[in-house]
Amino acid sequence: MTDKLKAMNQNTAADQPISGLSEPVHDAQRVFRSVLDAMSQPGKIVALDQLNPAPAPLNKVTAAICLSLVDHETPIWSDSAIATSGQAMSHLQFHCNCPMTANPMDARTALISDGSTLTTLTQFCVGTDERPDLSSTVIIQVDGLSPDKDIQLTGPGIKSKRNLSVAGINEGFWLAVQANAELFPRGVDLILTTESEMVCLPRTTQVEI
Repeated sequence: MTDKLKAMNQNTAADQPISGLSEPVHDAQRVFRSVLDAMSQPGKIVALDQLNPAPAPLNKVTAAICLSLVDHETPIWSDSAIATSGQAMSHLQFHCNCPMTANPMDARTALISDGSTLTTLTQFCVGTDERPDLSSTVIIQVDGLSPDKDIQLTGPGIKSKRNLSVAGINEGFWLAVQANAELFPRGVDLILTTESEMVCLPRTTQVEI
């Protein structure tokens, strides 16, 4: 085999989607219930185990959420690290059959590969007062989640206050979350993910830095 053919075969293999959910129906329901649990209790760290590997730069939880919640009616926007990964894009399109958009304002789901780069949420759709459901859900990959007191959360789904510490984000992110909450009933909903856990911050959540 010539070097050119070898290179073509390697590139083709690299762009092939890998396995999605092991048991598509059961696992999709399990992930969906976990997202509902996390959304109903903002700041609660919800574990997701027994997930298949995901193509970089997607982590396992981000990929599982997409494979469970995204479909042909859910346009996805992703940052450049994900958008330029042939295998990550093939994985999402093959398993979700979802359209991709280059405009974050058109996305129902947006993917951020590195939370440390995110300092504003204004590029995403916040819906309208009449149709707040048209807003984006933004999935942000972070380095770690813990119930330490870096920030405090209040709002619906939180009995009093809930402490949260997130590794891999900057202070500008929390300022953006505060500004997002002021838009209610408009605003984006956020899901922070690691390789094995997630935290949801719906637009109703207030952040005390």
